[in-house]
Amino acid sequence: MNTLSSKELLFIVFMLFSMFFGAGNLIFPAFLGNAAGSEMWISLAGFIITAVGLPILGVIAVGKAGSLNTLSTRVHPWFALVFPFLIYLSIGPGLAIPRAGTVAFEMSIKPILPDTLSSSPFMLFIYTLVFFALVLYLSLSPSKLVDRFGKLLTPILLILIAIIFVKAIFTPVESFATPIEIYANNSFFQGFLDGYLTMDALAALVYGIVVVNTIRLKGVKDNSILSKYMLFAGLGAGILLAIIYSILTYLGASVSALEQLDNGANVLTLVMNELFGQAGIILLGALFTVACLCVSISLVISCGEYFSRLMPFLSYKPWATVVAVISFIIANLGLNQILAISVPILGAIYPLAIVLILLGLLNRFANHLIYLYGIVFTAIFSIIDTINTALLNNTWSSTLSFIPLYEQGVGWVLPAIVGIMIGAIVGKFKSPVVEK
Repeated sequence: MNTLSSKELLFIVFMLFSMFFGAGNLIFPAFLGNAAGSEMWISLAGFIITAVGLPILGVIAVGKAGSLNTLSTRVHPWFALVFPFLIYLSIGPGLAIPRAGTVAFEMSIKPILPDTLSSSPFMLFIYTLVFFALVLYLSLSPSKLVDRFGKLLTPILLILIAIIFVKAIFTPVESFATPIEIYANNSFFQGFLDGYLTMDALAALVYGIVVVNTIRLKGVKDNSILSKYMLFAGLGAGILLAIIYSILTYLGASVSALEQLDNGANVLTLVMNELFGQAGIILLGALFTVACLCVSISLVISCGEYFSRLMPFLSYKPWATVVAVISFIIANLGLNQILAISVPILGAIYPLAIVLILLGLLNRFANHLIYLYGIVFTAIFSIIDTINTALLNNTWSSTLSFIPLYEQGVGWVLPAIVGIMIGAIVGKFKSPVVEK
């Protein structure tokens, strides 16, 4: 068989959606709506570019290249070793998986615990122990991913969100508040930067090969047909993500006149209290638990497969176990500590991922030197900017502000363009062979 039925394709769309949709995908659009208030639609447009557009393009780019390693090798063999490793650490046991487990605890169990227990490290320990044991159990059979996600977890997730949205429609909505300063002055680009925090463009570089393998397991062998299904799966998941982000942003904005809060978890708690009362906390907890389970299972599978290929002295199942155990340990550091280190790390890695994805899509026109110089120039800026923000308390900002778009948070764009242009010019003189 070299084709998929409409039903099979739909389940793959659901699978890809649920792989992307985790804790951050609930929190960040809700916070954006609450903070942006009357500017929510402009901010949402920027958010969708980085939180929907880039991840889907990433899936397609990896699908075209065949793997993240193949795509990264076009830059340099050393880059193909280091960059994927950093991505898998970031979206895996280093940041994303522990964050999912901790957020699931914060939003599902902690609100219903007595005050004496809610702040107890022991309760977090017990919850994350059960959570990651379940994640590991469901990760040990990756071939069942479509059945578990496409047929069970994703429909549950979508039904829960639909219930919340329908209730919001029939409940009077407060007028939207004036946006807080950072969104009032920079609404589009702030939404663009908020999309980084979902980490989905990084995850897309990992999930692409998972989707490819899933489609191949269904009997599709022809590469052109495979690419077509990758495109359909990506677009379908992207449409679902955009719809859900719009709903969550709207919900956050709908309570902005009541209170503008400092994080998306509190925003959603306020929304659910307004819509459902105390029962809303239970519904919200169920929503977070399902979303965090989905993304954690996907990431454990992806990381287990990657590390088993990179270091084959252990097979997939032992590596999946290692990833789950490390994630469990880091989750017990607490949500605040995990979030504190995520922003500078993502600020350094994300621009590289964006440039790599775009070059992968335009590979027909990009020789090796375009990849190399584009990535090198982007990396130099990203490292300098990360040092400035994470270690030097922005003491270099006045010097760096001469770079166009730096104050909007995307100063890497000009260095990337300059690097690509230099690569193209040098490539003309060296007459490189362009990959097809």
